[in-house]
Amino acid sequence: MTRIDQPWLSDPNTQTVCDAICADGAQLLFVGGCVRNALLGVAVSDLDLATDAQPETVMKLAKRAGIKAIPTGIDHGTVTLVGGGTPFEITTFRKDVATDGRRATVAFSSDIADDAARRDFTMNALYARPDGTVVDPLGGMADLKARQVRFIGTAQNRIREDYLRSLRYFRFHAWYGDPDAGFDPDALAAIAGNLDGLDQLSRERVGAEFLKLLSADDPAPAVAAMRQSGVLLRLLPGADDRALAPLICLEAGHAPDPIRRLAALGGADIGEHLRLSKAQVVNWITLRDQAEGTTSPSELGYRFGVTKARDVLLLRSALLEQPLFPNLETEIAFGGSAKFPLSARDLMPEITGKQLGETLKQLESDWITSGFTLTREALLANRK
Repeated sequence: MTRIDQPWLSDPNTQTVCDAICADGAQLLFVGGCVRNALLGVAVSDLDLATDAQPETVMKLAKRAGIKAIPTGIDHGTVTLVGGGTPFEITTFRKDVATDGRRATVAFSSDIADDAARRDFTMNALYARPDGTVVDPLGGMADLKARQVRFIGTAQNRIREDYLRSLRYFRFHAWYGDPDAGFDPDALAAIAGNLDGLDQLSRERVGAEFLKLLSADDPAPAVAAMRQSGVLLRLLPGADDRALAPLICLEAGHAPDPIRRLAALGGADIGEHLRLSKAQVVNWITLRDQAEGTTSPSELGYRFGVTKARDVLLLRSALLEQPLFPNLETEIAFGGSAKFPLSARDLMPEITGKQLGETLKQLESDWITSGFTLTREALLANRK
């Protein structure tokens, strides 16, 4: 019998919530990511639970125990309990009644088998009781140990219930799959055969999945499989993943950055296709434009700061298939610490209006060209 043993499971707040819901004999089990990650020994971010108790019963039991209950999605069976500041999302067992490729109409169930059968991958259909005992209705434990991302039932059926699962398949493979085992050919065939369904997905959902995928340590094999199956270009027209694997090699020692990696893919109308935030789009455009330019490392450090300058140069080397610039960090840091010695006030009142901005810009260019060595006095002399 397999058990998980995690600090969050034995935490008094967790056990108080579990005791409250199980007080009248209801089943309550942790499910999905928290169980999967606990078994893999990686960090757990969200605590999701499933129960055979109806949402109204969950609310009543929580109130009786003095636990704050929020009906976050009560029509769909979800209630969030807050114990000691920690949110616990509890959802009644459900089964799908109808699906349209984007969302499902569900009915509540008292059977864990129904709840497990409607999930996407076997490794997401692992449950754990409050004492840590793992419940595995669909054989997900074996797949998790083998690092095999496998659809529940047939891949075709799971995908047609929610076409985002095609993209989730690649994301899960990047995060949890065995890179040496390759991809399930049946899954890839089902994904390639259902590309039209991707068109009906919310761009926000697609963008969120893309960024999660690109945040994995090495998403390059998964993105290559996306290209081969037709998903990459369907979701991001004009994208090219040839620079992604070189970028990941060059990134060694630096934390993954999904926007930097997204810039390596290129593509048209990135903000529209992935519904990124304005700040993310601006960052993507800056990285891409500067990577395709010739601005020196020190000037990049001066204009954009050390972190973004490094991102630009990593991306530039990957796109050009060249090694990194010698003394990269030293050059970036030198530019990043440089302070332009002039301000508009130094040129006034002799120069005003449009000419003031142009002159200041030219003097700054001269200063950068000098390797940031020209003094304030020398620059003012040059102006004259």
